[in-house]
Amino acid sequence: MTVFVCVVEAELHFGDVHDLKGKRKRLKSLKDRLHNFGAAVSETEGHDKWQRATLVCALVGDSRVGDRADELERLVESACDGDCSFERDLLSLEDIRA
Repeated sequence: MTVFVCVVEAELHFGDVHDLKGKRKRLKSLKDRLHNFGAAVSETEGHDKWQRATLVCALVGDSRVGDRADELERLVESACDGDCSFERDLLSLEDIRA
């Protein structure tokens, strides 16, 4: 079996959030849902902005990991009312080792 790693960077905008406390609450809920989905998650940018955040998520699996990444993106879109954008990289374990 070939092992793949899919990294999804999600840039989020929470237009209905009015302070950092509100953003933290929404992000914690989203990150918990992503962890339950099986993704490793880290907030990488936007720590001091109250309406913006960037999350990087990683999924590991077989050739169907891209399908799981599609589901992950839909989950994120539902949490921020579709006001987000994504970048995705799919690498095999051999690609990473090279």
